[in-house]
Amino acid sequence: MANQKLHLETLAIHVGQEQADPATDARAVPIYQTTSYVFHNSQHAADRFGLRDAGNIYGRLTNSTQGVFEDRIAALEGGVAGLAVASGAAAVTYALQNVLQNGDHIVAADNIYGGSYNLITHTLTTQGVEYTIVDFSDLAAVEAAIRPNTKVLYGETFGNPNADVCNLDALAEIAHRHNALFIVDNTFAPILIRPIEHGADVVVHSATKFIGGHGSSLGGVIVDAGKFDFKANADKFPTLAKPDPSYHGAVFADVAGAAAFVTRIRAVLLRDTGATISPFNAWILLQGVESLPLRIERHVENALKVVDYLSKHPKVAKVHHPSIPTHPSHELYQKYFPKGGGSIFTFEIKGGQEEAWAFIDHLKIFSLLANVADVKSLAIHPATTTHSQLSPEELAEQHITPSTIRLSIGVEHIDDIIADLDQAFAQI
Repeated sequence: MANQKLHLETLAIHVGQEQADPATDARAVPIYQTTSYVFHNSQHAADRFGLRDAGNIYGRLTNSTQGVFEDRIAALEGGVAGLAVASGAAAVTYALQNVLQNGDHIVAADNIYGGSYNLITHTLTTQGVEYTIVDFSDLAAVEAAIRPNTKVLYGETFGNPNADVCNLDALAEIAHRHNALFIVDNTFAPILIRPIEHGADVVVHSATKFIGGHGSSLGGVIVDAGKFDFKANADKFPTLAKPDPSYHGAVFADVAGAAAFVTRIRAVLLRDTGATISPFNAWILLQGVESLPLRIERHVENALKVVDYLSKHPKVAKVHHPSIPTHPSHELYQKYFPKGGGSIFTFEIKGGQEEAWAFIDHLKIFSLLANVADVKSLAIHPATTTHSQLSPEELAEQHITPSTIRLSIGVEHIDDIIADLDQAFAQI
């Protein structure tokens, strides 16, 4: 099957378990609820620990259920290898820490998830990492922000929370011209786009969102495109292209080849800091993957109808969605998402925080919670919740105001979604 050109809908169901489980003949992926594995003999154990033999060592590093999940997401993204971890935040953190060291610099978009923004602007700075936040729609500004010590350009396919579209091809070209990695968070657009096909070197996901789809399990995934030549930039990327003292001088770019990026995270960062996904959560997320293409279709269909409804409502000041012709990202949206996308977006209610809170509090089908990309429709007030740790200046930088409401459109019947929005508007 690996040699066949299969569609994403088929890959989402079959990759990683093309045949029934060899131990039990089970068709479903088993939950391998174990922490440790027996070695065949002492030489086998030594080879496993020395990275000479690929296979299970300890549950903090690998697990067979987890492995199927990793292979499946890597296939959906068109990468060479994947690594599942405990959360989306862990995936982002590990992807950055894998290459960023004291004295290094990152250029990040001004419309990324608030947690990632805080990680870059506050947490990583305590480790000596410098940063520049810039509007990724301004390519000249991105180029101007790059320094000799810039190792990473970091953005999201759809910006959070206003659904701005990232110019993947142009940003990848800028990054590679300066021998920097282009890391893309594709949490909001699985199935809809494969950033690797547009130049991304690494893709990260919060699997808690669309991939799981039901708000039931935390998880994150890192996918390695396997295309960046670390050896050609050894001085800039010593963690991957120079001897690692914790592995007796092994060079990950030599030992793991195209999969060097995720292999080092697994072998070093996951080993040492332990943000491991549980086998059970990996299994639950696998169930989500199998229905992911179907769910995405319904999410997009419903979202576009809600955008149209809100755009015409007299109590709405503005809708931030790239499907709207006046949106700054509309042309990119048409290029990258010809079949539509963007079921997580914001709108500005007329008034301010008081009106926004009143509207949200009167919703009945929509749930008020901090997750997104659930099968259920969700709503939240970003300025006082998900992005509340940001200063007024940082909120303005991320285009969030007191009147901003974020919606995550679920897969309920569209008539019921619209009716719920209608009744909430009627009460403010």
